[in-house]
Amino acid sequence: MVRFPVALALSGALLCSFSSLAADLHVQVLQEKLDHPWSLAFLPDNQTLLITERSGQLRSWQPGSGLSEPIQGVPKVWAQRQSGLLDVVLAPDFAQSRRVWLSYTEANSSGKAGAVVGYGTLSEDNRQLSDFREVIRQTPMLSRGNNIGTRLAFDRQGFLWIAFGDNFASSTAQDLDKLQGKLLRLNGDGSVPKDNPFIDRDGARPEIWAYGLRNPQGLALNPWTQEMWESEHGPRGGDEVNIPEKGKNYGWPLATYGVDYSGSKVPESKGTHADGTEQPVFHWKVSPALSGMAFYNSARFPQWKNSLFIGSLKEKNLIRLRVNGEKVVEEQRLLEDRNERIRDVRQGPDGYLYVLTDEANGKLLKVGLAQDATASRG
Repeated sequence: MVRFPVALALSGALLCSFSSLAADLHVQVLQEKLDHPWSLAFLPDNQTLLITERSGQLRSWQPGSGLSEPIQGVPKVWAQRQSGLLDVVLAPDFAQSRRVWLSYTEANSSGKAGAVVGYGTLSEDNRQLSDFREVIRQTPMLSRGNNIGTRLAFDRQGFLWIAFGDNFASSTAQDLDKLQGKLLRLNGDGSVPKDNPFIDRDGARPEIWAYGLRNPQGLALNPWTQEMWESEHGPRGGDEVNIPEKGKNYGWPLATYGVDYSGSKVPESKGTHADGTEQPVFHWKVSPALSGMAFYNSARFPQWKNSLFIGSLKEKNLIRLRVNGEKVVEEQRLLEDRNERIRDVRQGPDGYLYVLTDEANGKLLKVGLAQDATASRG
């Protein structure tokens, strides 16, 4: 087995990058014929998954019985370009409340769209979502279907974090009276925590935790530090990973490592740094087009200890970043041989990775290291 290391100077550090040969991995296709699946969540039975399809369907999947018919009671979505039915997460008390949180896109009569986040109650047979309640809408509606972002995650204290994209209206990411380009923090019931940074500032939305984001595609709680990590698309180049701190500005569009789609400088940009803004933990000069991400915190594959996995849409692979505290010290590419857009990744309760491919014939993959392949069939 031969690998070819390449030294990359990224985020001011020298790290080793290599691709994993297909022989290193064991990959099972658990499900095909998914319509551009976007996100997945494991139910507490550790067998059943919920899967969103961007065109508007929420489905369940189980070993043996496979994919369900669409779950009833899901809100109608506006599915154009990057928008539609997006993230799904379970409330921390799901075992008692059966509460399922969804993010999705709606449009107004003028064709402008924005993200919506809300929750409903899943029936015991997983066939019906009832009493759906909208909790927050991204206002104003500015998107034509691009840069919706909208990832959801709960932390250990039960706070709900929501990452909204800039709707392709870059300057709004700096406007504290708008929800574009922001990371929000809410209580588990959808109310605003009293210690949010802008709760007492006139003209600012109290839900905001941090701002200056572009198009968030990943949101995950670091299990070792309890910090929330976020990843996002840059424009042409400049995809990045951040650890958003309370009340801080993450730069977009004032500071970016990318350029405009024309190849010219981003009009508002002051360069890679701007006064009053934070630097990313890690960035790519050439965009992989990041998607969902998950930390790996299982003893099943010790080789993946201290890893952050992130999907790639453009490069069509799965990125593994080895982290040490708040630093990325190694980068690796997986699943390159499949040539499929990776939309989401989650660590399963069995220690395997569960991966969604963003295709018209999308797939659910179960991914592990080859030396444990017999266990995956047991």
